[in-house]
Amino acid sequence: MLYGVTKIADLLAAGPTISFEFFPPKNEAGWLSLGRAIAELEHLEPHFVSVTYGAGGSTRTKTADLVSWVRRQTHIAPMAHLTCAGHTKADIRDILLNYRAEGVENILALGGDPPAHGEAPSESDYRYSLELVHDVADFGGFSVGVAAHPELHPRSPDRATDRQHLATKLHSADFAITQFFFDIHHYLEMLDELAALNVHKPVVPGIMPISNLGQVTRMAHMSGADVPSWVVERMAKAGDDLDEAERIGVDIASDLSAQLLDAGAPGLHFYTLNRSWATREIMRNLGLRDRD
Repeated sequence: MLYGVTKIADLLAAGPTISFEFFPPKNEAGWLSLGRAIAELEHLEPHFVSVTYGAGGSTRTKTADLVSWVRRQTHIAPMAHLTCAGHTKADIRDILLNYRAEGVENILALGGDPPAHGEAPSESDYRYSLELVHDVADFGGFSVGVAAHPELHPRSPDRATDRQHLATKLHSADFAITQFFFDIHHYLEMLDELAALNVHKPVVPGIMPISNLGQVTRMAHMSGADVPSWVVERMAKAGDDLDEAERIGVDIASDLSAQLLDAGAPGLHFYTLNRSWATREIMRNLGLRDRD
Protein backbone atom coordinates (compact mmCIF):
# COMPACT_ATOMS: atom_id res chain seq x y z
CA MET A 1 0.00 0.00 0.00
CA LEU A 2 1.08 3.56 -0.69
CA TYR A 3 -0.46 5.46 2.20
CA GLY A 4 -1.35 9.04 1.33
CA VAL A 5 -1.50 8.24 -2.40
CA THR A 6 -5.12 8.39 -3.53
CA LYS A 7 -5.08 8.98 -7.29
CA ILE A 8 -5.58 5.72 -9.11
CA ALA A 9 -3.20 6.68 -11.91
CA ASP A 10 -0.41 6.96 -9.33
CA LEU A 11 -1.42 3.74 -7.59
CA LEU A 12 -1.38 1.87 -10.89
CA ALA A 13 2.03 3.28 -11.72
CA ALA A 14 3.34 1.49 -8.62
CA GLY A 15 0.98 -1.53 -9.12
CA PRO A 16 -0.33 -4.09 -9.28
CA THR A 17 -3.43 -2.87 -7.48
CA ILE A 18 -6.26 -4.67 -5.74
CA SER A 19 -9.66 -3.00 -5.79
CA PHE A 20 -13.31 -3.74 -5.05
CA GLU A 21 -16.63 -2.52 -6.42
CA PHE A 22 -19.75 -1.80 -4.35
CA PHE A 23 -23.19 -0.47 -5.19
CA PRO A 24 -25.50 1.77 -3.12
CA PRO A 25 -28.11 -0.44 -1.39
CA LYS A 26 -31.82 0.19 -1.77
CA ASN A 27 -32.83 -0.19 1.88
CA GLU A 28 -31.55 0.03 5.45
CA ALA A 29 -30.85 -3.71 5.70
CA GLY A 30 -28.73 -3.45 2.57
CA TRP A 31 -26.70 -0.60 4.05
CA LEU A 32 -26.03 -2.60 7.21
CA SER A 33 -24.92 -5.59 5.13
CA LEU A 34 -22.68 -3.38 3.00
CA GLY A 35 -21.12 -1.84 6.09
CA ARG A 36 -20.18 -5.30 7.33
CA ALA A 37 -18.73 -6.25 3.93
CA ILE A 38 -16.60 -3.11 3.76
CA ALA A 39 -15.34 -3.68 7.32
CA GLU A 40 -14.43 -7.28 6.43
CA LEU A 41 -12.60 -6.20 3.27
CA GLU A 42 -10.88 -3.05 4.51
CA HIS A 43 -8.21 -4.99 6.43
CA LEU A 44 -7.13 -6.51 3.09
CA GLU A 45 -5.85 -3.01 2.27
CA PRO A 46 -7.38 -2.47 -1.17
CA HIS A 47 -5.78 0.34 -3.11
CA PHE A 48 -9.19 1.75 -4.04
CA VAL A 49 -12.87 0.93 -4.22
CA SER A 50 -15.43 1.98 -6.80
CA VAL A 51 -19.07 2.89 -6.24
CA THR A 52 -21.61 2.34 -9.02
CA TYR A 53 -24.14 4.80 -10.40
CA GLY A 54 -27.70 3.97 -11.44
CA ALA A 55 -29.06 4.32 -14.95
CA GLY A 56 -29.78 7.96 -15.71
CA GLY A 57 -28.36 8.92 -12.32
CA SER A 58 -31.08 7.01 -10.42
CA THR A 59 -28.73 6.44 -7.46
CA ARG A 60 -26.88 9.73 -7.82
CA THR A 61 -27.44 10.87 -4.21
CA LYS A 62 -26.80 7.42 -2.73
CA THR A 63 -23.62 7.07 -4.78
CA ALA A 64 -22.33 10.41 -3.50
CA ASP A 65 -23.29 9.44 0.07
CA LEU A 66 -21.41 6.14 -0.13
CA VAL A 67 -18.35 7.71 -1.78
CA SER A 68 -18.30 10.38 0.93
CA TRP A 69 -18.62 7.74 3.68
CA VAL A 70 -15.71 5.72 2.28
CA ARG A 71 -13.61 8.87 1.97
CA ARG A 72 -14.30 9.99 5.55
CA GLN A 73 -14.59 6.73 7.48
CA THR A 74 -12.00 4.43 5.89
CA HIS A 75 -8.42 4.59 4.67
CA ILE A 76 -9.42 3.51 1.16
CA ALA A 77 -9.34 5.80 -1.88
CA PRO A 78 -12.85 5.88 -3.42
CA MET A 79 -13.67 6.13 -7.12
CA ALA A 80 -17.10 7.47 -8.03
CA HIS A 81 -18.86 6.16 -11.11
CA LEU A 82 -20.40 8.96 -13.16
CA THR A 83 -22.59 8.59 -16.24
CA CYS A 84 -23.39 11.06 -18.96
CA ALA A 85 -26.86 9.59 -19.51
CA GLY A 86 -29.52 11.90 -18.13
CA HIS A 87 -27.15 14.73 -17.19
CA THR A 88 -26.51 18.22 -18.46
CA LYS A 89 -23.06 19.78 -18.38
CA ALA A 90 -24.22 21.92 -15.47
CA ASP A 91 -25.20 18.76 -13.55
CA ILE A 92 -21.78 17.26 -14.13
CA ARG A 93 -20.00 20.42 -13.03
CA ASP A 94 -22.02 20.51 -9.78
CA ILE A 95 -21.24 16.85 -9.08
CA LEU A 96 -17.54 17.35 -9.71
CA LEU A 97 -17.48 20.46 -7.50
CA ASN A 98 -19.04 18.44 -4.69
CA TYR A 99 -16.57 15.59 -5.11
CA ARG A 100 -13.67 18.02 -5.15
CA ALA A 101 -14.92 19.55 -1.89
CA GLU A 102 -15.05 16.04 -0.39
CA GLY A 103 -11.47 15.32 -1.42
CA VAL A 104 -12.51 12.62 -3.92
CA GLU A 105 -9.91 12.35 -6.67
CA ASN A 106 -11.08 9.49 -8.91
CA ILE A 107 -13.92 9.29 -11.42
CA LEU A 108 -14.98 6.41 -13.68
CA ALA A 109 -16.64 8.18 -16.63
CA LEU A 110 -19.33 6.02 -18.23
CA GLY A 111 -22.00 6.27 -20.87
CA GLY A 112 -24.74 4.83 -18.68
CA ASP A 113 -27.67 2.64 -19.54
CA PRO A 114 -30.43 3.81 -21.90
CA PRO A 115 -33.86 4.45 -20.34
CA ALA A 116 -35.89 1.37 -19.50
CA HIS A 117 -38.61 0.37 -21.95
CA GLY A 118 -41.41 2.92 -21.93
CA GLU A 119 -39.46 5.59 -20.04
CA ALA A 120 -38.82 8.96 -21.63
CA PRO A 121 -35.14 9.91 -21.85
CA SER A 122 -33.96 12.54 -19.37
CA GLU A 123 -32.42 15.77 -20.55
CA SER A 124 -28.79 15.28 -21.46
CA ASP A 125 -26.02 17.29 -23.10
CA TYR A 126 -24.08 14.12 -23.90
CA ARG A 127 -24.32 11.37 -26.50
CA TYR A 128 -21.17 9.39 -25.71
CA SER A 129 -18.98 8.72 -22.70
CA LEU A 130 -16.03 10.24 -24.57
CA GLU A 131 -17.65 13.65 -24.17
CA LEU A 132 -17.90 13.11 -20.42
CA VAL A 133 -14.28 11.95 -20.26
CA HIS A 134 -13.22 15.21 -21.88
CA ASP A 135 -15.28 17.31 -19.47
CA VAL A 136 -13.96 15.53 -16.37
CA ALA A 137 -10.38 15.75 -17.64
CA ASP A 138 -10.80 19.43 -18.48
CA PHE A 139 -12.30 20.12 -15.05
CA GLY A 140 -8.98 19.01 -13.59
CA GLY A 141 -7.90 17.39 -10.36
CA PHE A 142 -9.27 13.91 -11.03
CA SER A 143 -7.74 10.65 -12.13
CA VAL A 144 -10.14 9.54 -14.86
CA GLY A 145 -11.01 5.97 -15.76
CA VAL A 146 -13.22 4.46 -18.45
CA ALA A 147 -14.93 1.13 -19.03
CA ALA A 148 -13.54 -1.52 -21.37
CA HIS A 149 -15.38 -4.53 -22.78
CA PRO A 150 -12.99 -7.39 -23.64
CA GLU A 151 -15.78 -9.12 -25.60
CA LEU A 152 -16.98 -5.83 -27.15
CA HIS A 153 -19.59 -3.38 -25.98
CA PRO A 154 -23.08 -4.81 -26.65
CA ARG A 155 -23.96 -1.79 -28.80
CA SER A 156 -20.74 -1.75 -30.84
CA PRO A 157 -21.35 -2.21 -34.58
CA ASP A 158 -18.12 -4.17 -35.08
CA ARG A 159 -14.82 -5.05 -33.44
CA ALA A 160 -12.71 -2.38 -35.15
CA THR A 161 -15.11 0.39 -34.17
CA ASP A 162 -15.25 -0.83 -30.57
CA ARG A 163 -11.48 -0.91 -30.19
CA GLN A 164 -10.98 2.46 -31.86
CA HIS A 165 -13.57 4.03 -29.56
CA LEU A 166 -11.85 2.56 -26.50
CA ALA A 167 -8.46 3.73 -27.77
CA THR A 168 -9.80 7.25 -28.26
CA LYS A 169 -11.19 7.31 -24.71
CA LEU A 170 -7.89 6.10 -23.30
CA HIS A 171 -5.99 8.87 -25.06
CA SER A 172 -7.82 11.28 -22.72
CA ALA A 173 -8.27 9.00 -19.67
CA ASP A 174 -5.69 7.57 -17.29
CA PHE A 175 -6.82 3.93 -17.16
CA ALA A 176 -9.64 1.51 -17.92
CA ILE A 177 -11.44 -1.16 -15.93
CA THR A 178 -12.99 -4.05 -17.80
CA GLN A 179 -16.35 -5.71 -17.55
CA PHE A 180 -16.02 -9.23 -16.16
CA PHE A 181 -14.99 -12.11 -18.41
CA PHE A 182 -14.02 -15.75 -17.90
CA ASP A 183 -11.38 -16.54 -20.54
CA ILE A 184 -8.07 -14.67 -20.38
CA HIS A 185 -7.64 -14.66 -24.15
CA HIS A 186 -10.38 -12.01 -24.44
CA TYR A 187 -8.36 -9.68 -22.22
CA LEU A 188 -4.99 -10.36 -23.86
CA GLU A 189 -6.45 -9.95 -27.35
CA MET A 190 -7.92 -6.58 -26.36
CA LEU A 191 -4.52 -5.41 -25.08
CA ASP A 192 -2.87 -6.45 -28.35
CA GLU A 193 -5.52 -4.55 -30.32
CA LEU A 194 -5.01 -1.43 -28.20
CA ALA A 195 -1.24 -1.69 -28.59
CA ALA A 196 -1.71 -1.83 -32.37
CA LEU A 197 -3.52 1.51 -31.98
CA ASN A 198 -0.55 2.86 -29.97
CA VAL A 199 -2.44 2.81 -26.67
CA HIS A 200 -0.61 1.46 -23.62
CA LYS A 201 -2.58 2.85 -20.70
CA PRO A 202 -3.29 0.43 -17.82
CA VAL A 203 -6.37 -1.74 -18.30
CA VAL A 204 -7.43 -3.39 -15.04
CA PRO A 205 -9.35 -6.67 -15.48
CA GLY A 206 -12.68 -7.01 -13.69
CA ILE A 207 -13.29 -10.30 -11.84
CA MET A 208 -16.75 -11.65 -11.02
CA PRO A 209 -16.91 -14.53 -8.51
CA ILE A 210 -19.94 -16.63 -9.48
CA SER A 211 -22.43 -17.85 -6.92
CA ASN A 212 -25.63 -17.74 -8.95
CA LEU A 213 -25.27 -18.84 -12.57
CA GLY A 214 -28.61 -17.39 -13.65
CA GLN A 215 -27.81 -13.95 -12.23
CA VAL A 216 -24.34 -13.85 -13.77
CA THR A 217 -25.71 -14.97 -17.15
CA ARG A 218 -28.17 -12.06 -17.13
CA MET A 219 -25.44 -9.61 -16.16
CA ALA A 220 -23.13 -11.02 -18.83
CA HIS A 221 -25.79 -10.54 -21.49
CA MET A 222 -26.22 -6.89 -20.48
CA SER A 223 -22.48 -6.19 -20.59
CA GLY A 224 -21.72 -8.03 -23.82
CA ALA A 225 -19.86 -10.89 -22.13
CA ASP A 226 -20.27 -14.62 -22.64
CA VAL A 227 -20.59 -17.34 -20.01
CA PRO A 228 -18.60 -20.19 -21.60
CA SER A 229 -19.94 -23.72 -21.64
CA TRP A 230 -17.08 -24.92 -19.44
CA VAL A 231 -18.18 -22.47 -16.74
CA VAL A 232 -21.77 -23.69 -16.97
CA GLU A 233 -20.59 -27.31 -16.76
CA ARG A 234 -18.43 -26.68 -13.70
CA MET A 235 -21.18 -24.77 -11.92
CA ALA A 236 -23.73 -27.49 -12.76
CA LYS A 237 -21.73 -29.95 -10.67
CA ALA A 238 -22.91 -28.09 -7.56
CA GLY A 239 -26.53 -28.99 -8.22
CA ASP A 240 -28.68 -27.40 -5.52
CA ASP A 241 -25.77 -27.05 -3.08
CA LEU A 242 -25.38 -23.26 -2.82
CA ASP A 243 -22.23 -23.45 -0.73
CA GLU A 244 -20.57 -25.73 -3.28
CA ALA A 245 -21.63 -23.36 -6.08
CA GLU A 246 -19.89 -20.51 -4.26
CA ARG A 247 -16.76 -22.60 -3.81
CA ILE A 248 -16.66 -23.49 -7.50
CA GLY A 249 -17.16 -19.82 -8.39
CA VAL A 250 -14.25 -18.86 -6.15
CA ASP A 251 -12.04 -21.50 -7.77
CA ILE A 252 -12.88 -20.23 -11.27
CA ALA A 253 -12.17 -16.61 -10.29
CA SER A 254 -8.97 -17.58 -8.45
CA ASP A 255 -7.62 -19.44 -11.48
CA LEU A 256 -8.36 -16.50 -13.79
CA SER A 257 -6.87 -14.01 -11.34
CA ALA A 258 -3.65 -16.00 -11.09
CA GLN A 259 -3.39 -16.21 -14.87
CA LEU A 260 -3.91 -12.46 -15.18
CA LEU A 261 -1.26 -11.59 -12.61
CA ASP A 262 1.19 -14.00 -14.29
CA ALA A 263 0.45 -12.25 -17.60
CA GLY A 264 1.36 -8.86 -16.09
CA ALA A 265 -2.09 -7.36 -15.48
CA PRO A 266 -1.79 -3.98 -13.68
CA GLY A 267 -4.23 -5.11 -11.00
CA LEU A 268 -7.43 -6.97 -10.21
CA HIS A 269 -10.83 -5.33 -9.72
CA PHE A 270 -13.37 -7.53 -7.89
CA TYR A 271 -17.11 -7.13 -8.44
CA THR A 272 -18.14 -7.98 -4.88
CA LEU A 273 -21.94 -7.60 -5.21
CA ASN A 274 -21.67 -6.07 -1.71
CA ARG A 275 -20.50 -9.35 -0.17
CA SER A 276 -17.07 -10.16 1.20
CA TRP A 277 -16.63 -13.94 1.50
CA ALA A 278 -15.82 -14.82 -2.11
CA THR A 279 -13.36 -11.96 -2.54
CA ARG A 280 -11.60 -12.82 0.74
CA GLU A 281 -11.31 -16.45 -0.36
CA ILE A 282 -9.85 -15.50 -3.74
CA MET A 283 -7.31 -13.22 -2.06
CA ARG A 284 -6.37 -16.08 0.27
CA ASN A 285 -6.01 -18.48 -2.65
CA LEU A 286 -3.70 -16.01 -4.37
CA GLY A 287 -1.65 -15.43 -1.24
CA LEU A 288 -2.50 -11.73 -1.27
CA ARG A 289 -3.13 -9.91 2.02
CA ASP A 290 -4.46 -13.12 3.54
CA ARG A 291 -4.67 -11.95 7.14
CA ASP A 292 -7.89 -12.72 9.07
